[in-house]
Amino acid sequence: MKTDIHVSIVVPLFNESESLPELHRWIQEVMLANALTYEVIFVDDGSKDGSWDIIEDLRRKDDCVKGLKFQRNYGKSAALHVGFEKAIGKVVITMDADLQDSPDEIPALYEMITVQDYDVVSGWKKKRHDPLTKTLPTKLYNWAARRITGIYLHDFNCGLKAYKNAVVKSIELYGDMHRYIPALAKYAGFTKIGEKVVQHQARKYGVTKFGLNRFLNGPLDLMTVAFMGKFGKKPMHFFGAWGMLMFFLGFGLFLYMGVDKLFFHRGAERLSERSEYFVALVSMIIGIQFFLTGFIAELIGRNSTTRNHYLIETELS
Repeated sequence: MKTDIHVSIVVPLFNESESLPELHRWIQEVMLANALTYEVIFVDDGSKDGSWDIIEDLRRKDDCVKGLKFQRNYGKSAALHVGFEKAIGKVVITMDADLQDSPDEIPALYEMITVQDYDVVSGWKKKRHDPLTKTLPTKLYNWAARRITGIYLHDFNCGLKAYKNAVVKSIELYGDMHRYIPALAKYAGFTKIGEKVVQHQARKYGVTKFGLNRFLNGPLDLMTVAFMGKFGKKPMHFFGAWGMLMFFLGFGLFLYMGVDKLFFHRGAERLSERSEYFVALVSMIIGIQFFLTGFIAELIGRNSTTRNHYLIETELS
């Protein structure tokens, strides 16, 4: 991509009007001090506190400021997705609008992408200023994410991250998938993923948006990311394997009971009166259901507009 913009800074926000002027001023000072050309893309996720008015005012004062406003609140993943679509900088950096992420980290993150050739660099808030009710679930999710994705980052959910532009153009965010962007990048073929210890500051304005719904949504999103990364293009490989296993376990048990009844216990109880009969029957039914699920998933996939959307690194034409 040919562009004279070094860095695109994507800032999703929801009701952060108090912090926006200070954040913009801080970013501006850092970028000017390091001679980096930039754009700041504020994505207002349906704020009700006048955040958009602040963004409009910042735009009048600084041409580097861009803004998008949702008609209603869609969530952080949606905000990042549209911000990624608009970003044209060589390096794309995401950060939260609450001043807990320090813009002073931007030059070092930029260098890790452009000089050390990382695809993704995730911030690690080694020393946090969050309450225990937030840090404990975060540690648990990070442990589970490392185990499932095979990406050994300390802080998957850190809002301060840096990407090559090609990375953000190659992934699709929805739901609450923003927590696992490194995993999405890995499954898209970007495997050089690193991390950097970053400064974490206590919230200065407003209130945290951390809610109890993350206790449920986090693990579900992680399982979705892992499944789609491995079987999104070939669902039958998953459902078919389990279907075969369950069906042949049930069929094998039926065969065993039939042989036992014919040759060893002819006068014994009928097959339908044995508990093993129902175990075998349920296993075969479940196996068939898995097969049908796999076939339906394949049919849906083949008729999907994104079924054959494959990521092409280079093209000669």
